[in-house]
Amino acid sequence: MTATTLSNDFKEIISTRHSVRVYDPSVKISREEMTEILEEATLAPSSVNLQPWRFLVIDSPEGKATLEELAPGNKNQVTTSSAVIAVFGDMNAFDNADYIMSTDVEKGFMPQEIKEQIMANYTDLFGRIPAQAFREMILIDGGLVSMQLMLSARAHGYDTNPIGGYDKSRIAEAFGMEKERYVPVMLISVGKAAKEPRKTSRLPIDRIAQWK
Repeated sequence: MTATTLSNDFKEIISTRHSVRVYDPSVKISREEMTEILEEATLAPSSVNLQPWRFLVIDSPEGKATLEELAPGNKNQVTTSSAVIAVFGDMNAFDNADYIMSTDVEKGFMPQEIKEQIMANYTDLFGRIPAQAFREMILIDGGLVSMQLMLSARAHGYDTNPIGGYDKSRIAEAFGMEKERYVPVMLISVGKAAKEPRKTSRLPIDRIAQWK
């Protein structure tokens, strides 16, 4: 499988996904293909379908230079990857609830009266939910979309690595985003591995699962 070659073999996708830290800097991902990867990623589930994830695709020299200062321990990934995607959770995600459900009505996914009932219930719920609880919710949703993004990239023939080692307290502001609104989830480097990634073992299921 080569870059930009889409695979539909799920077993192959999940078994060939490995964390890659050094990429071939000559490989670039077009905005069109990156958009397709993101679209596939956003098919991930989210709490009440709020889709609170937000993406910052960092692929310009200027953007990468800014990111290098925030993630000095991951310089190789930043400089050699085709792009680094910063995944955020949006604390204002509920602002899109009416738009999302109105679109469902237009597409025939739900009747108008059900939409109005759900919106009334959710408006009450999210008007009362503590900010910390909402933050935890969107972080979980951000994790779900991040994993799906990495699998989507692998299906397109690219390699990825999730990155937690960066200055989360500064990244939003560094790229002109509202610090209080956008909660950092992780960075994901994307590109084509410069060499075959090292394989890793997994714990056997009988050590991590129980049946009752």
